[in-house]
Amino acid sequence: MDFDDTPDEAAWRESVRSFITAHRDELGHRGARNGRDDVPAAKASQACMFDGGFVGVTWPVEYGGQGGTPMQQAIVDQEMARAGVPSLINLIGIGMCGPTVIAHGSDDQKQRYLQRLLRSDDIWCQLFSEPASGSDLAALRTKAVQDDNGDWHVTGQKVWTTGAQIADYGILLTRTNPDVAKHKGLTMFVVDMHAPGVTVRPLRQMSGGADFNEVFFDDVVIPDSERLGDVDNGWRVALTTLMSERLSLGGGGTDIGVGIDAVIEHSANRLSSLSSDQQALARQELGRAYVASLGIRYTGYRQLSAISRGESPGPEASAGKLAGTVASRAMASYAVRLLGQEGVFARTADGSDTWQHLEAVLPGMAIAGGTDQVLRNVLGERVLGLPTEPRSDKNAPVKSAPAGGQQ
Repeated sequence: MDFDDTPDEAAWRESVRSFITAHRDELGHRGARNGRDDVPAAKASQACMFDGGFVGVTWPVEYGGQGGTPMQQAIVDQEMARAGVPSLINLIGIGMCGPTVIAHGSDDQKQRYLQRLLRSDDIWCQLFSEPASGSDLAALRTKAVQDDNGDWHVTGQKVWTTGAQIADYGILLTRTNPDVAKHKGLTMFVVDMHAPGVTVRPLRQMSGGADFNEVFFDDVVIPDSERLGDVDNGWRVALTTLMSERLSLGGGGTDIGVGIDAVIEHSANRLSSLSSDQQALARQELGRAYVASLGIRYTGYRQLSAISRGESPGPEASAGKLAGTVASRAMASYAVRLLGQEGVFARTADGSDTWQHLEAVLPGMAIAGGTDQVLRNVLGERVLGLPTEPRSDKNAPVKSAPAGGQQ
């Protein structure tokens, strides 16, 4: 592929750059933390980008998008990162929930939800993982039972739900038939997170934040009109969400965390304080991080090129997410060690906690969108053609299998 902008891409980049410059104060400034610490400001920042035409660039125009190309979206992401603009607060909605509604929702759902999602009028979350079914998602037990009026009654528990504490809506995967194999008896819904019977309990992380949550459903009523896709065919719907998630996390060639440029700047300010031996080791580690960053970036660009040609996302999304989380954790660890003795404290003497905070939150990225182990299985089985992992419960009815799929 050609790494230089085409004339049209250069013009698009200039329009993005000009807009960000003109609205710099409204957009806020990027820190190590995401925008959930100041929800109103983060929503205002996303609304500003939406009004400029730079949110949901690849979405269809009829749902509030721009009908643009993946490369145009990548340019927006690059320019936001370059200018230090905070990440959008509704990334889960834009990258995972919205594409699922577009692919499987009714016309009414698309009209009611999608444009409000892009403007961040409504925040969305993804309700998949459970205490006994995380990596083995299809083994989930949260059940939905339909009554005589057609409404569904949901009972169960989800966990590790990012952003549930600020979400207005979520996409919810449930068990609707325990008498069939685990992949066949699932159904997906849109759930109102403010509905009676929904309880959200934030989980405190070692970073001090609480982005992850437990979510409990106690006989929550969901109208059948909020179903996404056919009854008992939710696994197909969930695959749309999961592929969109991996694509948004690692498929576009963007950095996870604050990126290699920030690591290089951090190194430039710290290397001179090291001994010559320590400098040599630090430079080696920085070099490896830089090469890894370039590999991830160009793999993402290769995928963007394929998508631009009309091809479906391939295994590069899984590879990019896996490589991105491994590299970002290594970079955060390197940056903290470069702090020396200050690295053992929550903040450095100048009040900065950028690197300590990153090292504490990035392990969560190794779980989101499929753990590193799950992604290695995907790549091994579907790309390298290795023998599949033995799964004795794959075709057994869910009700006959112990919780968690253990035999």
